[in-house]
Amino acid sequence: MNFIKPGVPGLPLVFKYLFIIVALYCLTASVTRADDKTYVYAASSMTGVVNAIAAHFQSVTGKQVVPVFGASSTLARQIANGAPANLFISANPMWMDMLVKKGMVEPNTRRDIARNRLVIASSSSNPAALAGFDAKEIIKRLNSARFAIADPTHVPAGVYAKQAMQSLKLWEPLEARLAIASNVRVAVAYIERGETPLGIVYASELIGRKNIAQVAQIPETTHDPVRYPMAIVHGKQTPDTRAFVQTLQSDKGQAILSQFGFQPL
Repeated sequence: MNFIKPGVPGLPLVFKYLFIIVALYCLTASVTRADDKTYVYAASSMTGVVNAIAAHFQSVTGKQVVPVFGASSTLARQIANGAPANLFISANPMWMDMLVKKGMVEPNTRRDIARNRLVIASSSSNPAALAGFDAKEIIKRLNSARFAIADPTHVPAGVYAKQAMQSLKLWEPLEARLAIASNVRVAVAYIERGETPLGIVYASELIGRKNIAQVAQIPETTHDPVRYPMAIVHGKQTPDTRAFVQTLQSDKGQAILSQFGFQPL
């Protein structure tokens, strides 16, 4: 009986088939392992809390969570272009609305999970509270430096900051003095390093940081509510994803949200 395939000298046909079977098994196993991971695309302001909840989830279930952080607008666009996200947590309803309209998330899974608030912050080297929201006082404090905010054209923290500054009559006097950051965490870094004496960031960003201090709380009536909607991405409603959502909404998840300066809903 001839087990040698013509054109492949010395390679028995049964070995070739065995090689193909092993290769297919390895490929299938690799895909399965990738599918076992839950990819959570979350606003950069949720970095600490999502990492903490993911660590808790993995310790309890043994299931791996892969967080991906960035500006909500950037993440929403990536998901719209087919990024492998299972769950999206936005810092602004606008970008979740966009994905809902495109049919990219499961609308019945959408819900708000937390609130946040805005503050004016300074480096801890000069933590004196502002007496109010007087543009002249703020400009004097800035001296020749700039005022930090996240990008007001598309980053939620920047959008809210612009609304507040317009309401408080600060936008026109300070617009030319702004240091525009790609996301709220970059704005925080500007302030922490003393590159900008003042800036508007989320209150949650001050938790656990020694080099930044709140000098004024922005009235919530000056901007849209800072709410964080989440939703499962279309076609990615796996058991592990649903379990992670349940963990976010559990007493433990809510406690972690509070620990990181958020107001659970």
